Amino acid sequence: MRKAMIVWGGWPGHDPDLCASMIRGWLRAEGFEVRIETTTAAFADPAIHDMSLIIPIYTMSKIEKAEALNLCAAVRSGVGLAGHHGGMCDAFRDSVDYQFMCGGQWVAHPGNIIDYKVDLTKPDDPIMKGLNSFEHRSEQYYMHVDPANEVLATTTFTGEHAPWIEGVAMPVVWKKRYGAGRVFYSSLGHRAYELDVPEIRTLMTRGMLWAARE
Repeated sequence: MRKAMIVWGGWPGHDPDLCASMIRGWLRAEGFEVRIETTTAAFADPAIHDMSLIIPIYTMSKIEKAEALNLCAAVRSGVGLAGHHGGMCDAFRDSVDYQFMCGGQWVAHPGNIIDYKVDLTKPDDPIMKGLNSFEHRSEQYYMHVDPANEVLATTTFTGEHAPWIEGVAMPVVWKKRYGAGRVFYSSLGHRAYELDVPEIRTLMTRGMLWAARE
């Protein structure tokens, strides 16, 4: 049985506890044994090197250097990393090691909760196959991203709330390699109920399975 670890905490506005419960259920349905932790100290545990998948759900907050380095080393060795929204890519803002691994960092969501479109850029990728571009109402994340990411979906800013970014196509979903590890990220899912949007649930589940080490 493959083992996964979810570490949740940080800013409560992203419903980290509810998200952790939902994702735990999805992974158990896929045959994973799931460990739940609520402090960043879990990232320093040598046992994480034996995991198949790690899911951080920990907006903002702080990670100790030793914790970040152990987590990065585990992923470089082949452990998968997957996550969504601020729980993964607005976590640990002062850790460049962590950000290098994740492939992106949140910097703004102009207009806060707005209507926007998610456009598939690689509809034939196994993670996105059978899905279509879709409208969504939530935070439209503006991010600083790694050009090495393999982008699976984007969103285009209208400029209504920040005129200088009109027409910018911003990655929403990506996958990448980090050493021997696979990393998957989706910026969707500001609140837990959004994870049950069929398109979001499908791409998240597939993305986690893609990232997980066999």
